[in-house]
Amino acid sequence: MLQLFGHPFSSYCQKALIAFYENDIPFTFRMLDPDHPDNGARLSELWPIGKFPVLEDDGNAVFEASIIVEHLHIHHPGPVRLIPDDPAAALEVRLLDRVFDNHVATPQQKLVLDALRPEGQKDPAGVADARAALDQAYTWLDAHMAGREWAAGDMFSLADCAAAPHLFYAHWSHPVPEAMRHVRAYLRRLLERLSFARAVEEARPWRPYFPLGGMPET
Repeated sequence: MLQLFGHPFSSYCQKALIAFYENDIPFTFRMLDPDHPDNGARLSELWPIGKFPVLEDDGNAVFEASIIVEHLHIHHPGPVRLIPDDPAAALEVRLLDRVFDNHVATPQQKLVLDALRPEGQKDPAGVADARAALDQAYTWLDAHMAGREWAAGDMFSLADCAAAPHLFYAHWSHPVPEAMRHVRAYLRRLLERLSFARAVEEARPWRPYFPLGGMPET
Protein backbone atom coordinates (compact mmCIF):
# COMPACT_ATOMS: atom_id res chain seq x y z
CA MET A 1 0.00 0.00 0.00
CA LEU A 2 1.26 3.45 -0.90
CA GLN A 3 1.48 5.89 2.00
CA LEU A 4 1.37 9.64 1.51
CA PHE A 5 2.59 11.84 4.35
CA GLY A 6 1.16 15.34 4.38
CA HIS A 7 -1.65 17.66 5.36
CA PRO A 8 -4.86 18.26 3.37
CA PHE A 9 -4.56 22.06 3.56
CA SER A 10 -1.11 22.13 1.93
CA SER A 11 -1.13 23.19 -1.71
CA TYR A 12 1.77 20.87 -2.52
CA CYS A 13 -0.01 17.95 -0.85
CA GLN A 14 -3.11 18.74 -2.88
CA LYS A 15 -0.97 18.70 -6.01
CA ALA A 16 0.01 15.10 -5.24
CA LEU A 17 -3.48 14.14 -4.10
CA ILE A 18 -4.97 15.26 -7.41
CA ALA A 19 -2.74 12.73 -9.18
CA PHE A 20 -3.96 9.94 -6.89
CA TYR A 21 -7.60 10.92 -7.36
CA GLU A 22 -7.35 11.30 -11.14
CA ASN A 23 -6.52 7.60 -11.48
CA ASP A 24 -8.23 6.29 -8.34
CA ILE A 25 -4.93 4.94 -6.99
CA PRO A 26 -5.34 3.26 -3.57
CA PHE A 27 -3.20 4.76 -0.81
CA THR A 28 -3.11 5.53 2.89
CA PHE A 29 -2.95 9.18 3.92
CA ARG A 30 -0.60 9.72 6.89
CA MET A 31 -1.71 12.95 8.52
CA LEU A 32 1.08 15.21 9.78
CA ASP A 33 -0.18 17.05 12.84
CA PRO A 34 0.33 16.96 16.63
CA ASP A 35 -2.36 14.29 16.99
CA HIS A 36 -0.35 11.82 14.90
CA PRO A 37 3.25 11.96 16.22
CA ASP A 38 4.14 8.55 14.76
CA ASN A 39 3.52 9.91 11.28
CA GLY A 40 5.89 12.81 11.91
CA ALA A 41 8.52 10.43 13.26
CA ARG A 42 8.27 8.23 10.19
CA LEU A 43 8.47 11.28 7.91
CA SER A 44 11.74 12.26 9.62
CA GLU A 45 13.11 8.78 8.95
CA LEU A 46 12.14 8.91 5.30
CA TRP A 47 13.17 12.52 4.62
CA PRO A 48 15.17 14.24 7.39
CA ILE A 49 14.63 17.64 5.77
CA GLY A 50 11.02 17.21 6.92
CA LYS A 51 9.22 18.88 4.03
CA PHE A 52 6.06 17.26 2.73
CA PRO A 53 4.41 15.63 0.87
CA VAL A 54 6.48 12.45 0.97
CA LEU A 55 5.38 9.19 -0.60
CA GLU A 56 6.48 5.86 0.84
CA ASP A 57 6.31 3.10 -1.76
CA ASP A 58 7.48 -0.33 -0.60
CA GLY A 59 9.80 1.27 1.96
CA ASN A 60 11.27 3.74 -0.51
CA ALA A 61 10.85 7.50 -0.04
CA VAL A 62 9.73 9.71 -2.89
CA PHE A 63 9.76 13.42 -2.10
CA GLU A 64 8.80 16.62 -3.90
CA ALA A 65 5.24 16.80 -5.24
CA SER A 66 6.20 16.91 -8.92
CA ILE A 67 8.36 13.81 -8.52
CA ILE A 68 5.58 12.01 -6.66
CA VAL A 69 3.26 12.66 -9.63
CA GLU A 70 5.91 11.40 -12.05
CA HIS A 71 6.53 8.34 -9.84
CA LEU A 72 2.85 7.47 -9.95
CA HIS A 73 2.85 7.99 -13.71
CA ILE A 74 5.71 5.49 -14.14
CA HIS A 75 5.05 2.91 -11.44
CA HIS A 76 1.29 3.11 -10.87
CA PRO A 77 -0.13 4.19 -14.24
CA GLY A 78 -3.80 4.72 -14.86
CA PRO A 79 -6.04 5.85 -17.72
CA VAL A 80 -5.33 9.55 -17.10
CA ARG A 81 -1.81 10.20 -18.40
CA LEU A 82 -0.57 13.27 -16.54
CA ILE A 83 2.74 13.29 -18.44
CA PRO A 84 2.43 13.08 -22.25
CA ASP A 85 4.32 10.34 -24.06
CA ASP A 86 5.58 12.80 -26.67
CA PRO A 87 8.87 14.29 -25.33
CA ALA A 88 8.18 17.80 -26.59
CA ALA A 89 4.69 17.84 -25.08
CA ALA A 90 6.08 16.42 -21.83
CA LEU A 91 8.65 19.22 -21.73
CA GLU A 92 5.89 21.83 -21.98
CA VAL A 93 4.03 20.15 -19.12
CA ARG A 94 7.14 20.21 -16.93
CA LEU A 95 7.81 23.83 -17.87
CA LEU A 96 4.31 24.89 -16.82
CA ASP A 97 4.64 22.86 -13.63
CA ARG A 98 7.74 24.88 -12.73
CA VAL A 99 5.97 28.14 -13.59
CA PHE A 100 3.17 27.43 -11.13
CA ASP A 101 5.51 26.24 -8.39
CA ASN A 102 8.06 29.05 -8.74
CA HIS A 103 6.04 32.04 -9.92
CA VAL A 104 2.65 31.47 -8.28
CA ALA A 105 3.18 29.32 -5.19
CA THR A 106 6.43 30.96 -4.05
CA PRO A 107 5.19 34.59 -3.91
CA GLN A 108 1.83 33.41 -2.53
CA GLN A 109 3.59 31.63 0.33
CA LYS A 110 5.57 34.80 1.01
CA LEU A 111 2.29 36.62 1.63
CA VAL A 112 1.04 33.92 4.00
CA LEU A 113 4.29 33.68 5.94
CA ASP A 114 4.44 37.44 6.36
CA ALA A 115 0.86 37.48 7.65
CA LEU A 116 1.88 34.95 10.30
CA ARG A 117 4.81 37.05 11.50
CA PRO A 118 4.33 39.03 14.72
CA GLU A 119 4.14 42.80 14.58
CA GLY A 120 7.56 44.33 14.35
CA GLN A 121 8.86 41.50 12.19
CA LYS A 122 6.82 42.17 9.07
CA ASP A 123 8.48 42.58 5.68
CA PRO A 124 6.43 45.17 3.75
CA ALA A 125 8.99 45.42 0.94
CA GLY A 126 8.98 41.65 0.52
CA VAL A 127 5.19 41.61 0.50
CA ALA A 128 5.11 44.31 -2.18
CA ASP A 129 7.58 42.31 -4.27
CA ALA A 130 5.46 39.16 -3.87
CA ARG A 131 2.29 40.95 -4.96
CA ALA A 132 4.10 42.40 -7.96
CA ALA A 133 5.39 38.92 -8.85
CA LEU A 134 1.87 37.51 -8.72
CA ASP A 135 0.60 40.35 -10.91
CA GLN A 136 3.27 39.49 -13.46
CA ALA A 137 2.39 35.80 -13.30
CA TYR A 138 -1.33 36.53 -13.72
CA THR A 139 -0.66 38.77 -16.71
CA TRP A 140 1.49 36.15 -18.41
CA LEU A 141 -0.95 33.34 -17.60
CA ASP A 142 -3.95 35.30 -18.90
CA ALA A 143 -2.30 35.59 -22.31
CA HIS A 144 -1.11 31.99 -22.19
CA MET A 145 -4.57 30.59 -21.40
CA ALA A 146 -6.38 32.44 -24.20
CA GLY A 147 -7.92 29.72 -26.33
CA ARG A 148 -6.71 26.91 -24.05
CA GLU A 149 -8.66 24.57 -21.82
CA TRP A 150 -5.73 23.25 -19.79
CA ALA A 151 -2.32 24.72 -19.07
CA ALA A 152 -0.24 22.59 -21.42
CA GLY A 153 -2.65 21.65 -24.17
CA ASP A 154 -5.90 19.78 -24.56
CA MET A 155 -5.31 17.22 -21.81
CA PHE A 156 -5.31 17.61 -18.03
CA SER A 157 -1.71 17.11 -16.86
CA LEU A 158 0.88 17.53 -14.13
CA ALA A 159 0.85 21.25 -14.94
CA ASP A 160 -2.81 21.47 -13.95
CA CYS A 161 -2.16 19.44 -10.79
CA ALA A 162 0.21 22.26 -9.83
CA ALA A 163 -1.98 25.09 -11.06
CA ALA A 164 -5.12 24.07 -9.20
CA PRO A 165 -4.06 24.51 -5.56
CA HIS A 166 -1.47 27.21 -6.23
CA LEU A 167 -3.88 29.46 -8.12
CA PHE A 168 -6.65 28.73 -5.63
CA TYR A 169 -4.58 29.94 -2.67
CA ALA A 170 -3.03 32.77 -4.66
CA HIS A 171 -6.51 34.05 -5.47
CA TRP A 172 -7.29 34.09 -1.74
CA SER A 173 -4.07 35.93 -0.94
CA HIS A 174 -3.92 38.33 -3.89
CA PRO A 175 -7.10 38.11 -5.98
CA VAL A 176 -6.87 37.63 -9.71
CA PRO A 177 -8.20 40.86 -11.25
CA GLU A 178 -11.57 40.58 -12.94
CA ALA A 179 -9.96 41.76 -16.17
CA MET A 180 -7.89 38.55 -16.22
CA ARG A 181 -10.85 36.62 -17.58
CA HIS A 182 -8.81 33.73 -19.01
CA VAL A 183 -7.14 33.05 -15.65
CA ARG A 184 -10.45 33.26 -13.82
CA ALA A 185 -12.13 30.92 -16.30
CA TYR A 186 -9.24 28.48 -15.96
CA LEU A 187 -9.53 28.55 -12.17
CA ARG A 188 -13.24 27.79 -12.45
CA ARG A 189 -12.50 24.80 -14.67
CA LEU A 190 -9.94 23.56 -12.17
CA LEU A 191 -12.44 23.85 -9.34
CA GLU A 192 -14.95 21.84 -11.37
CA ARG A 193 -12.46 19.01 -11.89
CA LEU A 194 -13.58 16.20 -9.60
CA SER A 195 -10.08 15.39 -8.36
CA PHE A 196 -9.42 18.95 -7.23
CA ALA A 197 -12.94 19.47 -5.93
CA ARG A 198 -12.35 16.48 -3.67
CA ALA A 199 -9.05 17.95 -2.40
CA VAL A 200 -10.73 21.30 -1.75
CA GLU A 201 -13.51 19.65 0.22
CA GLU A 202 -11.09 17.60 2.30
CA ALA A 203 -9.16 20.77 3.19
CA ARG A 204 -12.25 22.77 4.15
CA PRO A 205 -12.05 22.13 7.95
CA TRP A 206 -8.73 24.00 8.15
CA ARG A 207 -9.84 27.18 6.37
CA PRO A 208 -10.24 29.18 9.61
CA TYR A 209 -6.46 28.90 10.08
CA PHE A 210 -5.74 30.74 6.85
CA PRO A 211 -4.25 34.08 7.96
CA LEU A 212 -5.45 36.22 5.06
CA GLY A 213 -8.99 37.34 4.34
CA GLY A 214 -11.07 37.17 1.23
CA MET A 215 -11.63 33.43 1.13
CA PRO A 216 -14.25 32.50 -1.47
CA GLU A 217 -17.18 30.32 -0.54
CA THR A 218 -16.03 27.57 -2.88
